[in-house]
Amino acid sequence: MTSAQRDFLPGRSARAAAQRAVDLLVVLLSPDPSVSSVRSVLEAHGETSVELAPSDVVSLREAALQLREVFAARDVAEAADVLNRLLARYAHPPRLTDHADGFGWHLHVDAADDGPWGAWLVTSSALALAVLLSDRQAPPGGLCAASGCGKPFAYLGGGSPRRYCSTRCATRERVAAHRRDRSRMS
Repeated sequence: MTSAQRDFLPGRSARAAAQRAVDLLVVLLSPDPSVSSVRSVLEAHGETSVELAPSDVVSLREAALQLREVFAARDVAEAADVLNRLLARYAHPPRLTDHADGFGWHLHVDAADDGPWGAWLVTSSALALAVLLSDRQAPPGGLCAASGCGKPFAYLGGGSPRRYCSTRCATRERVAAHRRDRSRMS
C-alpha cells in the first residue's frame, strides 16, 4: 500500500483534510499571506505541482474567512448550520476522483479537479469537517482560548474537548493563571 493509499483509509482522509484546513487557515488568516507560505502548506499536505497566483491567495483567504465561522461556532448545532450553508452554496454532487494520476480514489464535492482554489478549500474542508462533526456529534474544532491567539484547531482524536491550539498556548495560559493567583496571595 502506498502512502497516498494509506492517507485515504476510512476516517483518516477526513482528519487529514481537517488538519490541512486548519494549517491553511492559520496561514491565510494572518495579515498579508504570501503565495510561497500558502504553497508550502499545500505541498506539506501532499499537493503537487502547486501553481498559485496572488489572486488565488485572495480567493483562498476569502474561503478561509468563511471556514473560520465553523471553528467559531458555540455549539454543534451552530457548526452544523454553518457547514450546511457552505455546502449548499459551494458543493456539487459527490464524485470519486483519483486526479487521473493514481493519487488514490477519494470523494470530492467541488465542480472539477482543476477548479478554483477558493472553492476547493471550502468544499474539501466543509466535507471533512462535516464528517468529523457527524462522527463525534460535536463541533469539529474551535478557536484557541489563549489570550491574543484565536487560531483555529480541529478535534482529531478522542478525549476531552480542547481549548487551545497547541501545548504552547495551554502552558502559557496555565503559567499566566498561576502568576495571577500568586500575586493575589501576596
